[in-house]
Amino acid sequence: MSLFGAKKPDPQTYPVTHSDAEWRDKLPPEAFRVLRGHGTERPGSSPFNAEKRPGAFHCAGCGKPLFTADTKFESGTGWPSFFDPIPGAVATTTDRSLFMTRTEVHCADCGGHLGHVFPDGPPPTGQRYCLNGAALTFTPEASDT
Repeated sequence: MSLFGAKKPDPQTYPVTHSDAEWRDKLPPEAFRVLRGHGTERPGSSPFNAEKRPGAFHCAGCGKPLFTADTKFESGTGWPSFFDPIPGAVATTTDRSLFMTRTEVHCADCGGHLGHVFPDGPPPTGQRYCLNGAALTFTPEASDT
């Protein structure tokens, strides 16, 4: 359980599993707090807010590609936001923590908490996947130069 009562993912239901000790060894402390403990980073704290290069955003826990850079947009929320995940990359669950109901987004391969999705994004999906930068890594597209 996290500090706010959110249910931690069941490691037996995901293709990539590690014990808490293994996750702690594998991840930086902030990534562990977000991905495994359902934490949230401070708004405006992620360097990915300013990332504009072509490439892909991956799960910081298992490396699964989650979103392409062409689906990223500036939401004004202070967190990296995307309007469409790579098919099969993420899954959602209902999050009833903090006295509200939201849709949690997590990595489909390791169950790591990424953030939340809201129905106020841009076309064509109308979705805003509001993610914690600590839960992500970025691989720039290879340049031909």
